[in-house]
Amino acid sequence: MTAVDERMIAVFDEHPELFEGYKIELLRGNIVMMAGPDRVHNWIVQDVQDQIPRERWHRLQTQDIAIPGESSEPQPDLVVFEKGAVEGPGRLIPSPAVTLLVEVVSKSTGDADYGVKRSIYAAGSVPAYLIIDPFEAECLLLTEPTGKGEQADYEVERTVKFGAPVPLDMLGIELDTSGFGTLPKVRRHRRP
Repeated sequence: MTAVDERMIAVFDEHPELFEGYKIELLRGNIVMMAGPDRVHNWIVQDVQDQIPRERWHRLQTQDIAIPGESSEPQPDLVVFEKGAVEGPGRLIPSPAVTLLVEVVSKSTGDADYGVKRSIYAAGSVPAYLIIDPFEAECLLLTEPTGKGEQADYEVERTVKFGAPVPLDMLGIELDTSGFGTLPKVRRHRRP
C-alpha cells in the first residue's frame, strides 16, 4: 500500500460521513470509489440472496474479502460461504472460506467485474463467481479457478440469459432469474 492509500484510509477512518453513499474497494493496490447502486441492482442482489438457503449458507452483502497474495480487498455485492467456515468478528472474509461471489454490473463497474475482479477472485481460489449483467440481461457463471496473480482466471464459463435458471451446483440450487430487472443498454463492457 502506498502512502497516499494509507492517508486515504486514515481520512476514511476519521471521517466516514464524507464517503456515505459510496462503495470503496482496494483492487490490486488501487482504491476505487463508486457511487451507490441503482435500485434494479439492489433488487437483483436481494433476489439472489433470498434464493440461497440461510439454514446452510451465510449470504452477506458488501462484505470485504481478503485475497491471499493480493493487494486487494474487494467488496462483492454478495458473499456466500458455508456456516461455520468463518467464526467471530472481523471485517474481512478469507477467500478460501468463500463458496460463491456475486457481482451485479452497473454502469461504472462493468470493466472491473468482467476483468480485474475475475482475475482477483480466481487468484483467491474462489470456486464460483457469478456476474449478473442487467444491461445484457444475462448471467455469467465462472468456475474452476486456476493460476496466480494477474494471470489467474476461471477455466469454465457458462452464460445464461435472464429467464432461464442458473445451476449453482456448489450451493445445491438452481437460481431463478425470471424476476431480474434490466437496465437500458450501454456501451459494451470490455471483457477478457
